[in-house]
Amino acid sequence: MGVSCLQRKPFVREDCSLEVCSLFTVSDSCFRGEAEDASGSSLKSQVEAAEVFSDAEVIQGLVPDERDLIKGSLIDWSDHQACQLILTTGGTGFAPRDVTPEATKAVIEKEASSLSCVMLMESLKVTPLAALSRSVCGIRGRTLIVNLPGSKKGAQECLSFLLPVISHAVDLLQDHACEVKALHQKMQQSDSMDGRPCHPKVQRQKSLVDETQIALRPRESDYPMVSVDEALKTVLQYANQGGTHRRNFKDALGFVLAEDVFSQEPLPPFPASIKDGYAVIVADGTGRRRVLGDSTAGVHSLCEVLPGCCVRVSTGAVVPPGANAVVQVEDTALLKDADSGRAELEVMIMKAPVLNQDIRPIGSDIQQNEKVLSAGMCLGPSEIGLLATVGVTQVLCYTKPTVGVMSTGNELVEPGQKLSRGKIRDSNRSTLLACLREQGIPTVDLGIARDNADALLSQILEALDQVDVIVTSGGVSMGEKDLVKDVLRIDLNAMIRFARVFMKPGKPTTFTTLSHNGKSKLFFGLPGNPVSALVTCNLYVLPAIRKMSGFAKFQSTVIKAKLASAITLDPRPEYHRCILSWGEDGLALAESTGCNQMSSRLLSVRSSNALLMLPPKTDEQQVLTAGQMVDAMVLGTVI
Repeated sequence: MGVSCLQRKPFVREDCSLEVCSLFTVSDSCFRGEAEDASGSSLKSQVEAAEVFSDAEVIQGLVPDERDLIKGSLIDWSDHQACQLILTTGGTGFAPRDVTPEATKAVIEKEASSLSCVMLMESLKVTPLAALSRSVCGIRGRTLIVNLPGSKKGAQECLSFLLPVISHAVDLLQDHACEVKALHQKMQQSDSMDGRPCHPKVQRQKSLVDETQIALRPRESDYPMVSVDEALKTVLQYANQGGTHRRNFKDALGFVLAEDVFSQEPLPPFPASIKDGYAVIVADGTGRRRVLGDSTAGVHSLCEVLPGCCVRVSTGAVVPPGANAVVQVEDTALLKDADSGRAELEVMIMKAPVLNQDIRPIGSDIQQNEKVLSAGMCLGPSEIGLLATVGVTQVLCYTKPTVGVMSTGNELVEPGQKLSRGKIRDSNRSTLLACLREQGIPTVDLGIARDNADALLSQILEALDQVDVIVTSGGVSMGEKDLVKDVLRIDLNAMIRFARVFMKPGKPTTFTTLSHNGKSKLFFGLPGNPVSALVTCNLYVLPAIRKMSGFAKFQSTVIKAKLASAITLDPRPEYHRCILSWGEDGLALAESTGCNQMSSRLLSVRSSNALLMLPPKTDEQQVLTAGQMVDAMVLGTVI
């Protein structure tokens, strides 16, 4: 049986993307040290204990009941400290020095009066004195500001009334499209017996991973080291080709054909003139010809060429019956016209034609039922044009897998956010999504997952419902917060096929297979360093996706390139970023993007278009000299 909407709790997102929450007390006596800040302390404890704030940094402040000081603090914390949520307590009543609402109104750009209304309505159920509160809620930039009462009990109660909506409010303000869309989808999927929308509470998945025993974590990896070739072979072993589907040819660019394509008619479907000129009979040779009419492209002509006559034709037009050659206009001369030059009556053929001169016979380009495209071909612009030519508008293609990209890390914030202490902007997700989209791969932005086993599990499970392949960055090394492998293995019963690769950069690269709702899924755990993530995406993810999409050739192109300068080798095989150019000798010249090839240095790939595949250092060879030829893996399109 269904559950009445009236019995359901409001929807609460239990994993808020809130990064920084600031709360400050407005009180003369507390500021002077004459009274204890009980409200501020209790609010801090409440915030830190609430699951929606589980990963947020909480900072506190204290200001007197001075309007300008309150305004200054609100502006500083929203504009310069990158606080996403500011909670104030105190100064909201009727006393002469209660000016917090006035200071708040002076700095906010939009009011959020519904939040104030929620606090008032719920508080009136507790005490009639709630009617004396003048709390203001509003938005400044991307910061939500909430005035709470000054009493310890009132502040805690009012915050609890807002907890069900704060996380969604923050996501909307920060433009976290992935989280907002996910919540809206869940709301739409909820059923209602009485026809009204209901917002069921979705419980966060509880992970079986024990995060607390940090001292007992492995000091050495449990996974064997594999070579790049072994790793790639393993990936391709499990990257199974997907199904097929029919697509309109206009939407098939970049897809691989799953069947041969045959022409339905010959091309051209009629004898066509190659030149602008006159359709003639070869046996007539040179001399005067009476012009019977004309045949232009796209117009059906009823003229038939008779001996001693001709028909004027244009390029691509039907060669009329009776004619067996076309004489170009340059080999003719006008003898007689009519109607002030609007009609030709007689022309001179000055050069004798030969049989079938300048005529494209029926089917000379494409025969009827001729195979024009083969299964396994990738449809590019020329192939799309060919499909249009032969009239095939629906084609059977291999289905491309949908790939979700997720970043992990407590230190990450969205690119549009201001940085607070200890935070960095998430570049990996944008880079990897762009890399995949450049290849025409359908993608889903899975957002940022916090370094928390419960949050990771919930976000991965939600992603598995949407995508065929998950690509994450970060969380796969040996740190105490690197929980991705444990969540996959313990909670999802995934098979970790490899988790260490003998290469630089990209040693912690992890590849996993698992089953979800009866479907096989691939999971790539890429390192968190930006360059490592991009290199390993090109080495492992793209070949896997190409194979799943039906490509016969799924590995990136490797060419020989000449080193422009000497390079010192590393103990591990290295994928060194470089710029390819071509010299007068026709050989590719590889110029390193710099000696600083640290895996965290994204500038080293800024203009690179290839990866030098350098061998590991040996006693016999520790440096590659300028002019030596090495393998180079091409990235994207080389111009």
